[in-house]
Amino acid sequence: MPAVNQPAPNLQIAEWVQGPASNIDQERGRVILIETFQVNCPGCFIGGLPEAIQAYMTFKEKPLTVWGLATAFEDYHLNNLDNLKKLLDTGEVVGETMAMLSQRDMLSMGRLQYFLPFPVAWDKVEKREKGVREGEVEQWIERDFPNFKTMPENHKSQIETQIREYLGKKEYDARTFDQYGLRGTPSAIIIDKKGIVRHKLFGSNLELEKLIEPLLDE
Repeated sequence: MPAVNQPAPNLQIAEWVQGPASNIDQERGRVILIETFQVNCPGCFIGGLPEAIQAYMTFKEKPLTVWGLATAFEDYHLNNLDNLKKLLDTGEVVGETMAMLSQRDMLSMGRLQYFLPFPVAWDKVEKREKGVREGEVEQWIERDFPNFKTMPENHKSQIETQIREYLGKKEYDARTFDQYGLRGTPSAIIIDKKGIVRHKLFGSNLELEKLIEPLLDE
């Protein structure tokens, strides 16, 4: 998985659902923002996607490419290509996203009150073979628990057991999400004009514009 300040690999995309198809190697000379989300992810629609839209609008005349990357690492009956297409076509939301946005009065006639103005791709989500692959637990530990080596042995054992149990039950792999070692959604990846990963960020309220602006001037 690429670390910050390493080359960004091309995205593994099943389908570009909205906008023209492209990839990292086709955008040299432009800064790239990839906003990764799940359809059934309230925080993505409350925080992550609006922040990406704001960055897109702020730097609309600058060499910035913004993509939405819809993925799935849980709730596969909701986080799927059909529901992504409904979202982009009609603004229809589902599951926890619908419940939370309804509570916050953020829907209009049951539909999202804003649209995504940039291209959106569906991650390559593929059925995985049962079981845990060699080295997979170690990769997850490296990604999510940077202080693992200094933890008490009983904590290490608990973490290893939980990860192994989760992977043993995992139904699908999301290729780009896994390839970039993302921790969850919403997540933002920012890539500079030379194709180097400069930021990998989890959550919202990330001040994306402050991170993007200096890269535009490089």
